[in-house]
Amino acid sequence: MNKIVTKFGGSSLANSNQFKKVKNILFENDNRKYCVVSASGKRNKDDDKITDLLLSLHDKLLDSDASNRIIDILKTRYLEIVNELNIDFDIEGTLNEIINVANKQSTPDYLASRGEYISAKLLSLYTDSYFLDTKDIIIFNDDHKIDYDLTYTNIKNAINQLEQDNPSKKIIIPGFYGSNKSGEIKIFSRGGSDITGSLVARALNAKVYENWTDVSGVYFEDPRLGVSPNVIKYITYTELRELSYMGASVLHEASIFPVSQVGIPINIKNTNSPQDDGTMIVSNIPSFIKRNPVTGVAGKKHFSSIHIQKALMNEEIGFLSKLLKIFEDEKISVEHCPTGIDTISIILKTELLENKKDTILNRINKTLSPDILHVDDNMSIIAIVGEGMKYSKRIILKVFEILSDNDIQVKMIDQGASGINIIIGIDDNDYDKAITALCSLQDFT
Repeated sequence: MNKIVTKFGGSSLANSNQFKKVKNILFENDNRKYCVVSASGKRNKDDDKITDLLLSLHDKLLDSDASNRIIDILKTRYLEIVNELNIDFDIEGTLNEIINVANKQSTPDYLASRGEYISAKLLSLYTDSYFLDTKDIIIFNDDHKIDYDLTYTNIKNAINQLEQDNPSKKIIIPGFYGSNKSGEIKIFSRGGSDITGSLVARALNAKVYENWTDVSGVYFEDPRLGVSPNVIKYITYTELRELSYMGASVLHEASIFPVSQVGIPINIKNTNSPQDDGTMIVSNIPSFIKRNPVTGVAGKKHFSSIHIQKALMNEEIGFLSKLLKIFEDEKISVEHCPTGIDTISIILKTELLENKKDTILNRINKTLSPDILHVDDNMSIIAIVGEGMKYSKRIILKVFEILSDNDIQVKMIDQGASGINIIIGIDDNDYDKAITALCSLQDFT
């Protein structure tokens, strides 16, 4: 059997109609036996995600009036699904049990995980499938990193045991959480259900990992900017990681690693338009696919640049090491570090400088005695990504030509050693205009 692991995001399980779509997709293909689910998402733009409600509930457990209001919202949301799908599930008793356990927990992980838990319970009952709890199979070490070997073994053993009784029955698995070796619930970062699906696909050596969401694939550009979106048919793991990190958030970036290591493709699909091909994420683009040098464009706003200038900086051994040590001590991640002979800039998220700017600048002055030191805020970072760019002699010229034609000044430029990305820094106010203009690169040959 060509095993297919599916993962359905929050929008795919937001209400009873979405549950019906998921069931139809699962039973359309007998190979779709293993299904990972997220917590129910928003039903409309003004709605709340279940996980957000659960996290709010954790903050208000000591306030009975506030917590009861949130519990009532949760109860109403789930009763709508249970009643409309005629599922035999005691949602009120389940929520009461969850609150009782949560009152004894010191961290929000347990409560935050219950959205996925309930989604999986409901879908398993609705589809007459097995329920497999990830707390029993995905194991975190003490440093909150996955114990991959143990996790893969647990997944295979648990699924093999279930399939001994009924090998054709589907298996529904909650995403987003596992447990530590003491049995306490631990969660991934938000969007972590993608990682769960990837772990299951890797453990089972699946033919493909289908990630079902509310878009028909990965887009060349940000579709929220009003540009007619263009779906990327094929993209490599490396390209997607670059775009995901820079804001193309259709897939959690950490979910790529388990499957990419063994070459399992990821297919991004649309629950609301299942007939669409979506995007295939692969190790190498098939030879029959003709692509332009640029695969996609993505970016983020709100960065800052700490600019340092000092005469004969290049002759001062250890200058860069001392500079980066300051940010390491302050537990601040550095995004980019463009340099000149006597200048260096540290590019980082502006929010990370909050409450630490004076401390960092004082330490730089004391440790490195720069001639000039200042901070520029309101910077956006845009990535132009494509495997074919490393073979193009004209791509950088074209990028600057587009930006110049649109009166956009470049504050920073960097290119990775792989040659598959160009990073530019521009003013925040020019971000939308720049992304829209750079969309013309999809036609560059």
